[in-house]
Amino acid sequence: MAERSFKAEVEHLRLGAGETFTGEGILAITKALLENGVGYVGGYQGAPISHLMDVLADAEELLGELGIRFEANANEAAAAAMLAASVHYPIRGAVTFKGSVGVNVASDALANLASSGVNGGALIIVGEDYGEGSSIMQERSHAFAMKSQFWLLDPRPNLPCITKAVRDGFELSEASNTPVMLMVRIRSCHVTGSFQTRDNQRPTLSVKDALSNPQSDFARVVLPPMSFAHEQDKIKNRWPNAEKFIRERGLNEVFGPKTAPVGLVLQGGMYNGVIRALQRLGLADIWGNTQVPLYVLNVTYPLLAGEFLEFCEGKDQVLVIEEGQPEFIEQQLSTFLYRAGSQVKLRGKGILPMAGEYTGQVMLDGITAFLKEAAPQMLPALVRAPNEDKPQIPDLTRTVPIRPPGFCTGCPERPIFAAMKLVQKETGKLQISADIGCHLFASLPPFEIGGATMGYGLGPAANAAFDGGGERRPVSIIGDGGFWHNGLSSSFTNMAFNKSDGVAVIVDNYYSAATGGQDIMSSRADNPTKATKHPITKALKGIGIDWVRQVDRTYDVGKMRDVLREALTTDAPGPKVIVASSECMLNRQRREKPLTQKAIKDGRRVEAPRFGVDEDVCTGDHACIRLSGCPSLSLKKLDDPLRDDPVASIDQSCVGCGNCGEVADAAVLCPSFYRADVVHNPGAGELKRARIRDQVIGWLQTRRAARRLSFEGAA
Repeated sequence: MAERSFKAEVEHLRLGAGETFTGEGILAITKALLENGVGYVGGYQGAPISHLMDVLADAEELLGELGIRFEANANEAAAAAMLAASVHYPIRGAVTFKGSVGVNVASDALANLASSGVNGGALIIVGEDYGEGSSIMQERSHAFAMKSQFWLLDPRPNLPCITKAVRDGFELSEASNTPVMLMVRIRSCHVTGSFQTRDNQRPTLSVKDALSNPQSDFARVVLPPMSFAHEQDKIKNRWPNAEKFIRERGLNEVFGPKTAPVGLVLQGGMYNGVIRALQRLGLADIWGNTQVPLYVLNVTYPLLAGEFLEFCEGKDQVLVIEEGQPEFIEQQLSTFLYRAGSQVKLRGKGILPMAGEYTGQVMLDGITAFLKEAAPQMLPALVRAPNEDKPQIPDLTRTVPIRPPGFCTGCPERPIFAAMKLVQKETGKLQISADIGCHLFASLPPFEIGGATMGYGLGPAANAAFDGGGERRPVSIIGDGGFWHNGLSSSFTNMAFNKSDGVAVIVDNYYSAATGGQDIMSSRADNPTKATKHPITKALKGIGIDWVRQVDRTYDVGKMRDVLREALTTDAPGPKVIVASSECMLNRQRREKPLTQKAIKDGRRVEAPRFGVDEDVCTGDHACIRLSGCPSLSLKKLDDPLRDDPVASIDQSCVGCGNCGEVADAAVLCPSFYRADVVHNPGAGELKRARIRDQVIGWLQTRRAARRLSFEGAA
């Protein structure tokens, strides 16, 4: 189950011509695809684009009505390969995945696609999350567009512009026979707004129709000498056609006065931040009317020399607002000015930071600094601007600790790493590689397990260099999502083929949990449109890995420890693989909480386990916290003047997984944890027994109090 259902919102995708659509950017993109006659869609989930895949999955009935093929691909490479349908056939296709990492995985297919060219419109919707909200390495997709001559759109972040970019992307692709990449940033994906809708369109040629009349053209195959001709076709035909289309259709926009001493050139995705900065300087109003000329690049590749030089006419200096590094756009625009012999001074990095997200404050500071230097006469409002004499903000990184992500309360992956810490106490520190997914949080305190990750599904492959018969076997961690994404072929086939002696732990939480809880091949749930319930162990044995151990309850820390110890010490040859399975607690709670609440509301008997710590037994050494790290397990200061150290305490966020007690038992810690089952809507017999217990306990408490020495009232 995905983290969010869009079943209700999907009905808005049926709106027709002249109606108003209101919602998120993700839904607007889906509606735009339907309005523009897309024939097939696919992709792989990943922030910030996961919800687009979830919307498409929830809209499969509507897609079927329109004759649109939808595929939730195994990985980004499989998604990009789908676009082969647009090479020979005039079918519009779109795929989507996460920014630079998705492009990296899909690079082989994308490079071949860009070389051969397309007949139908081919759109790659890339969810770019560069900046502090990102969960990946800080890179940009722009470089790939330049490398392979994809045209790259970066629309202004509002729904009319985003939906227009989808239409422009398809038409630009068809006009230039080139695939187009549409970049949508985090804020574009989740911005809300409205736009006027059009009727949904069936594809002019569906994939079913194409199958009845197969086409082929060896000139499209990327082999010599055709591949050399492809490059010439790009330069002589596709590129000029793209530039002509971009200019004639006005895909880039110019705002503000025609004459001014300075101007700003910006990526479309930066527009809202720039306008807000100008508003704060008194140089723009709330409607976006600006006193500083803006050249908005809704197409950031290719750049148009003539259009840019026209914008520069009559100006002394121009500031390029380009988020991220290297400064690809600034370098290209500098070349245009140099070749034209222009005296316009181009500014960019230096006034604005080379790296890092261009937040509102960064934009305000950079534009203010530029205008102060290049056109101070434009800043009369600066005297009364509230931010001019702002106090210096101290470097908080020196005093405030970082707050990295961590496992959810009750996460079934936490006990796996608690068990691994117990094993390392016996064996010494192990060489452990990590992978992409929730389990990567184990590299952080309190576990500090796994020191490197090379890509989704590449955890075991990343340890291959250490698999040479050392003192201890190397250990690698990989998730079930990574296993099916790339791990089976790139990591485990590699281990089997090379007769690895290493240990791999597959963290199986039933879903692609880190991307939003989507179903995968080994998911336990019934899925009406996807094949599930395919055990990972069966796939492993199918490629010749014989030493496989299945652990069906990861919360059993003792068993997890014993299986890990066995894998590290056995004399059995070949790879050793442990499949550690328990359902993702977040998804489990999403499924069970509504059912539990309904049962309680209906008056049915429900038991809810709760855990606690006996304050009288807890020694206060906090070893349980160091081996668990659960957010619900914290510290509590006692009123007892004879006990200075705080004791462990479990707060109300506990979900009753029992991991804390299991860890305490496996590590032979103090027996201070207890379980209490809270009974909702108890039966008559239970209520009667509870009253009797209360009476007996009350009598014993009174009896003990009567025998206790008391010094009250003593003179």
